[in-house]
Amino acid sequence: MRRIVYTIAIAFVLCACSSRSGSTSKEREGTTANDSIVEVSVRYATGFTVRDSADIRFVEVGEKDRFALVHSDDISVPINYIKVRIPIYNTICMTALQLSNFTILDAHDVVKGITGTKNLFNQDILQRVKDGRIVKIGMEGDFDTELVLAANPDVIFISPSKRGGYDAIKETGITLVPHLGYKELDPLGQAEWIKFVGMFIGKEKEANEIFNGIESRYLELKEKASEAKNRPTVTSGEMHYGNWHAVGGKNYLAQIFRDAGAEYVINDEETSGEDLEFEKMYALAANADYWRILNSYPGEFSYEALKASEPRNELFKAFKEKKVIYCNMKQQPYYEISPVQPDVLLKDFVAIFHPELVEKDYQPVFYKLLK
Repeated sequence: MRRIVYTIAIAFVLCACSSRSGSTSKEREGTTANDSIVEVSVRYATGFTVRDSADIRFVEVGEKDRFALVHSDDISVPINYIKVRIPIYNTICMTALQLSNFTILDAHDVVKGITGTKNLFNQDILQRVKDGRIVKIGMEGDFDTELVLAANPDVIFISPSKRGGYDAIKETGITLVPHLGYKELDPLGQAEWIKFVGMFIGKEKEANEIFNGIESRYLELKEKASEAKNRPTVTSGEMHYGNWHAVGGKNYLAQIFRDAGAEYVINDEETSGEDLEFEKMYALAANADYWRILNSYPGEFSYEALKASEPRNELFKAFKEKKVIYCNMKQQPYYEISPVQPDVLLKDFVAIFHPELVEKDYQPVFYKLLK
């Protein structure tokens, strides 16, 4: 029975796609590559490249995925590229990081499916889920293929690092586009993926302008912080299930610490993260001036709660001197917007490490000192 429903659903979507193609062709009538393509330069991101040639935009993602973005189905593309008719009108986002790109580009209309709404703050997205404009397709490894088809996506943005479950989706014939923003080790590189999404949805100009503003604010504050007379030390993370997941010296967060005028206690720039035993982490961070923590604590987090989770936490200098930097993901939309606000993250940290460099009345957005 499920196979029959699945077959009917595919037939329905194919008809719908044909219908949509006919209607949107009128919207695109008269549009040519020469008068519509906005130049996109990639300055910080390492996960994708862009090259324009005549009426085709070539986008390469990672080491093996290649897409040819075109404004007409009549355009022929090289055999080793997947043709994508742009702009796309329907898509599915698999992660909050991907969703942040659509949020900052004011493009929620394009999002027709997400994996779920747990810890989701954005009221517009929540309303769209409630009234059916966005469907919840399930989590990685357990996608509801019929709901995926119901979303009628032109492409689906995926995160290859997740648990998977993409084989069933591949059978639908829908183009899967890897979004590798999570791999970027430079804060500006992660934010620059808004340009990647912008190319697919026809908002290259907006993406360029938004990113230029992010970059300008970030670099200006980074320059101020570089002139600070003192550079405090900072550690990050906490114990979970017997191990301390430590951000590596190569991680984007470690880079933000450095750009904010501080020194991260792990200097190894060969790793982006690793799990350490408490004793090893304590040896590295016992005398750190500050301690950054991000979690989803139910209720108000406190020094008492931090000690209760691991009694040895009170041994850290930052604990004793009440210099824990904290963000609660149950109270802040951290992952659904911070990827495109590295300038805001940077300012939060600068306000803590070097308060004299920001306005006296500055109100932190994500991170603040734990009381």
